[in-house]
Amino acid sequence: MNGHFLRLAFAITVVAAAAASPAAEPSVDFDAAWHRVTSHDAGAEGRVFRQRIEPRWIDDGAVLVYRVRTGVSTHEAVRVDCRSGERRVLAPDEPLAVELRSAKVRRLRLDRPLRGGNGPETSIRLENATTEDLKTVWVEGSGERRSYGELAPGAFRDQHTFAGHVWGFERSDGTLLAAAAADLGGSTFRIESLEPDVVPSGAGEQRRPRATEPDAGTPRAEVILRDGDLVAKRADGTEQPLTSGATNDFHFTDERFVSPDGRWMIALKVREGGHRKVMIVESTPKDQQQPRVIEFRYDKPGDRIDERFPHLFDLDTLAEVPLDESLFATPWEISDFLWLPDSSAFLFRYNERGHQTMRIVKIDVATRRVSAVVDEQSPTFIDWVNRAWLRYLPAEGKLLWSSERSGWHHLYSIDIATGSATPITAGKWVVRGVEEVDEESRSVVVRLSGRDPAQSPYHVHFTRVNFDGSAFTMLTEGDGTHELTWAPDGQTYIDHWSRVDLPPRHELRRAADGAKLCDLETADDSALVAAGWPQPERFVAKGRDGITDIHGIILRPSDFDPARRYPVIENVYAGPQDSHTPVAWRTSYGSMSQLAELGFVVVQADGMGTANRSKAFHDVCHKNLGDAGFPDRIAWLRAAAATRPWMDLSRVGIYGGSAGGQNAMRALIAHHDFYDAAVADCGCHDNRMDKIWWNEQWMGWPLDASWDEASNSVQAHRLEGKLLLVVGELDQNVDPASTLQVAAALVKAGKDFELLVMPGTGHGAAETPYASRRRAEFLRRQLGSPTTP
Repeated sequence: MNGHFLRLAFAITVVAAAAASPAAEPSVDFDAAWHRVTSHDAGAEGRVFRQRIEPRWIDDGAVLVYRVRTGVSTHEAVRVDCRSGERRVLAPDEPLAVELRSAKVRRLRLDRPLRGGNGPETSIRLENATTEDLKTVWVEGSGERRSYGELAPGAFRDQHTFAGHVWGFERSDGTLLAAAAADLGGSTFRIESLEPDVVPSGAGEQRRPRATEPDAGTPRAEVILRDGDLVAKRADGTEQPLTSGATNDFHFTDERFVSPDGRWMIALKVREGGHRKVMIVESTPKDQQQPRVIEFRYDKPGDRIDERFPHLFDLDTLAEVPLDESLFATPWEISDFLWLPDSSAFLFRYNERGHQTMRIVKIDVATRRVSAVVDEQSPTFIDWVNRAWLRYLPAEGKLLWSSERSGWHHLYSIDIATGSATPITAGKWVVRGVEEVDEESRSVVVRLSGRDPAQSPYHVHFTRVNFDGSAFTMLTEGDGTHELTWAPDGQTYIDHWSRVDLPPRHELRRAADGAKLCDLETADDSALVAAGWPQPERFVAKGRDGITDIHGIILRPSDFDPARRYPVIENVYAGPQDSHTPVAWRTSYGSMSQLAELGFVVVQADGMGTANRSKAFHDVCHKNLGDAGFPDRIAWLRAAAATRPWMDLSRVGIYGGSAGGQNAMRALIAHHDFYDAAVADCGCHDNRMDKIWWNEQWMGWPLDASWDEASNSVQAHRLEGKLLLVVGELDQNVDPASTLQVAAALVKAGKDFELLVMPGTGHGAAETPYASRRRAEFLRRQLGSPTTP
């Protein structure tokens, strides 16, 4: 065994030796502290009242009723007239109140895995209306059942539980008869039959109406796929080949689109890619002693991918019509197919590999002309996953399209015949998504953020606007981030909103003009505050350019003492697909809250290169994932500490998972003058090792030298500071070899580090109880405890 492998083994196994640093604490002290912090969140939800409501609509939305928790064991039933906004608390004996109190739970299908949520405290009444003694069971997240005693025929029990927890009735032979999830407002689970529940497929499922699109026509000749080529069958049973020369690598598929008049057909031909396979080893399967090899498809950046191409056929002459393919020659994806109602043209979306060109291509069948109705070009990237929304309106010859062409993400109405674009929304703010398209009223409801300069640019709001950009009507106004629940008739909606430092509010509003009809509930967190619960602090400071505002939050321990000096830990995830700092109110911030209670100041902020701001803000990540917004967040941290002497920037740690794992290790490569210790979980440490779609989106294609610069593996020799790498052996999101390869690069460079491989664990291994404790212990050991000057 050579010296490099000896060093790796030492780094993996000898953790205790590092505990001799002055900052370290005896393990028994840490274990006691960790037990305290991991149980700190228990019961937090139980101290917050009027926090959530589950609306139930009557008369298609004319009346709203709900039951809300007002105390540890008390509730109110409320009736609201949705036309006048009159809100009335129901007397306990009123029929509606009785009905709400005894509402049935949502029963779950037994032919699927039983998985529930883990919400706030509530109760569920379990009633046995059968002729046998039945066992009541709680179904844990793993699917295992835990017995909670028997109920005799006709008996019931009010069971304390948590919203989303799954409960069931079981016969003496172990047969599960029924299962249901506990409701937030308290409900009744009554079983009347000894036959297992049969819940119809699709029961309770609702689908949002889609835009009206022309039906596919009936082809004038039957076309079949045979050995990768297309064959037409005439009415008399004779056949005529439409294509020839198919191979295993380049052939037609069953995807065909016939024009409404039945004359024309578009068929897709695919050039097969490399279909890379990744193999991982499950070291300790539950069902056998020997390891198991797991193989799955996993295309990586630079790989040869499947390419699909449209081909046009005339089903009258049974002949292919040649097309100019120059506008769709190098596809990443071809999708969103549509025939115009008069069969004059076929449209599809073309996303070019490299994600710098996206088109809506139109094939005019009469002239055989191929043109671009929309031709988006970017010198950096087009965020095709999140910022390239499309909706066809074929009946009026329009399409709705989202674009960052103005430098901000907005909606446009595009004339299919001419390609002319009319802005639907505009301004120095962003559309976050389209909630609803109403073709009858020619309007859309959209989510947006950043429109009100007095609020955080990340707070989500809602508006309705006409297709031509007129009648722009804000549906929300409170200084926070918003969610809407609509009445069935669409005339009113409930606006639920909060901030990290403001508990939830619930308002009833009128859809026509967004006017508030009444306040429904305001969450009461007074008991939580009285218990000393720490509330996040919002903080804004300038980024690297001295101009752009960077937004983040600061968490302190519940026993915070401003006279002490606290080491600082940053939770990082700089994935460019979104913004990541919490903006809504919570009772717990998970690992951030745990680390704060352990004696750290914990922070999170979104630097340049993340999404939901301007295109220029986002473009910083282009071919530059190694940047990860560090210059902005370091400036933000220094500005925070300048007025908060209790933040000790001489002791700074960082942790993250997935893209955040890559970011966390990068801190010690590129910014080890600021960061002292890092925990990197399941990181995509070299973007060429990670999935193709996410990495080529930001780093581009073909691959160039920028991939080396962004690679932790290539740059591992620059690392300084204390590093813990964590990886799950069964990770199918980020190839676990990425972590082992960066470990090998560290060994080669002679760098000391620690490595924790989690058997039987997939992506996000550091969030398991064992690994999260190891992460916290590592950070405490490296950064120490709060100190008194």
